Amino acid sequence: MKRTLTVIFSVLFFQALIVSLRVQTLSAEEITFPDELTKFVPYQHNPIFEAQGPGHWDVKIRERGWIMPEGDLYHLWFTGYDGSREGLKKLGYAWSYDGIHWTRSPCNPIYEKHWVEDMMVLKHDGTYHMFAEGKNDIAQHLVSTDAVNWKRVGALDVRLSNGKPIPEGPYGTPVVWRENDQWYLFYERRDAGIWLATSPDMKVWTNVNNDQPVMVPGPGKYDQKMIAMNQLIKHHGTYYMVFHGTAAARKPSLWTTNLAASKDLLNWVKYPGNPLTRPEANQSSGLLIPDGERFRFYTMHGQVDLHLPENSKSE
Repeated sequence: MKRTLTVIFSVLFFQALIVSLRVQTLSAEEITFPDELTKFVPYQHNPIFEAQGPGHWDVKIRERGWIMPEGDLYHLWFTGYDGSREGLKKLGYAWSYDGIHWTRSPCNPIYEKHWVEDMMVLKHDGTYHMFAEGKNDIAQHLVSTDAVNWKRVGALDVRLSNGKPIPEGPYGTPVVWRENDQWYLFYERRDAGIWLATSPDMKVWTNVNNDQPVMVPGPGKYDQKMIAMNQLIKHHGTYYMVFHGTAAARKPSLWTTNLAASKDLLNWVKYPGNPLTRPEANQSSGLLIPDGERFRFYTMHGQVDLHLPENSKSE
């Protein structure tokens, strides 16, 4: 099965690369990347959130956490663990009134029944929906009515376009979007590309785009080896994808955070000014978060760093 997966990924990669190059040529003139989504400077008091360290349940934090403004609050969900590769990844929660200074929940970890990492959250009809990686990078769904107490629904059921289950193996870093009564799921497989599936009810997700990824690594050096999607936003009628990538030229891999845009969720153009972060900074898992007047840019792997609009003063 492992050899079969390798062959499948190789074929899909080269097919998608050809499609990607053609789309970028056709669509580049239609896509814009405004300064409010691309021009940021580091906040002078980073990090704004980090693990508590030895002696605590969150010796380290890792991968994508999630920040969501709601009313006067900012929610922050994050993954804490004992620092070992095999250590159970547990869910933590904190809140803030300004998106900079955070108060940890006294109930942390708020969920530790199952492995939870690399999560994102959206709210629909009064319910918070979390999509996250479980153990072995299997995408899963959890729900909550108060943002703190979570119930696991289960692993996501993702199918090929013919209705058969996708090949065995990891499918992680889920990003879910809802529009026009349709649910959209973006996911990666071994960071070799980003696939898109849809569902009317979040129960069964079916691949689109002929089972080919909608984005693959490269051709730029900054993401020529591996990519994963972090976030999707819609701004002035255009979809923008925040994703991270690496050249993986050395171990451990150094990741950058990047931007791409699309008019239809299928055909993506990468920002010519990528990466948004320096490779040596190793800042990934980026999020663009509106604060009512502008976008802030957060990176969240290892620690949470804030980046403010380039034309604003550091606070």
